[in-house]
Amino acid sequence: MLAKRIIPCLDIKDGRTVKGINFLDLRDAGDPVELAAIYSREGADELVFLDISATEQKRKTLADLVYRVAEKINIPFTVGGGIATVEDVDILLQNGADKVSINSSAVKNPQLINDLVAKFGSQCIVVAIDAKQIDGEWIVHLVGGKVPTTLRLFDWAKEVEERGAGEILFTSMNNDGTKNGFANTALAKLSEELNIPIIASGGAGTMQHFTDTFTKGKADAALAASVFHFKEIKIEDLKTHLKENKIPVRL
Repeated sequence: MLAKRIIPCLDIKDGRTVKGINFLDLRDAGDPVELAAIYSREGADELVFLDISATEQKRKTLADLVYRVAEKINIPFTVGGGIATVEDVDILLQNGADKVSINSSAVKNPQLINDLVAKFGSQCIVVAIDAKQIDGEWIVHLVGGKVPTTLRLFDWAKEVEERGAGEILFTSMNNDGTKNGFANTALAKLSEELNIPIIASGGAGTMQHFTDTFTKGKADAALAASVFHFKEIKIEDLKTHLKENKIPVRL
C-alpha cells in the first residue's frame, strides 16, 4: 500500500493565512511563508496554497507569494485560486508550484482540464471539488463555496477523471472547520468509483479523524488547516499515531 499523505493547507486572503468554519467567519492564522517553512521542516508530505478570494475578486493567484513560499520548502507544492488559462498555470509553475488546483474554472469550462493535462501532464493537475450535502445530495459549489451549481459530486468527479485530472481534492462544506471529522461515507464512495487519488478535506479535529479517513474513507491523502495552524496537532505526532494504527506514512 502506498504511504498516506498529510497535507497542511494555507488558505490565503489578502496575503495572510486564514481559516473559517463552513467557509465563513475567517480569522487570521499567520504568515504563509513562515507557516510553509515550519510544515516543511516538521514532516508534511505536501503543501497546498489556495488563494481563496482570487476567483471572487476576478484576479490572478499571487505569483510573488507563491515564489516566496516555494523558496522555503522542499516538498511538493500545489497552488490554486483564480486559475483559468494555460498561461496562468505556466506562470505558477515558473514561480515554484509543482501542481495546480483548479475548481470554478473547471466547472465553467471542463475542456480546460483536457488542455492543462495535454500541456503539463496529469500528475500536475488537481481538480478541487467543494460540495455540500443538501437533502441527501452532494451539490458542487463554486467561488469559494458561495455559488451552488446543478452538478452532483460523483458525476462531476467521474468526468474530471475521464478528462485526465491526476487527483481530486474533495472538500465537504458541511464538515469544513467543524473539527467533527471528515465526510468518510462520501470519500469512500469516491474512492470506490474512481481510480485516481482522492485528497480528503474538511473536518479534521483529532488524530483519530485522520485514522478514520484513511480506513473508513479510503482517502489517499488528508488535508487540514486549523489543527496545524493553531498547533492543536503536530505533524510528527500525527504520523506516529497513524503508524501505530498500521497506516503507512513517511516518517
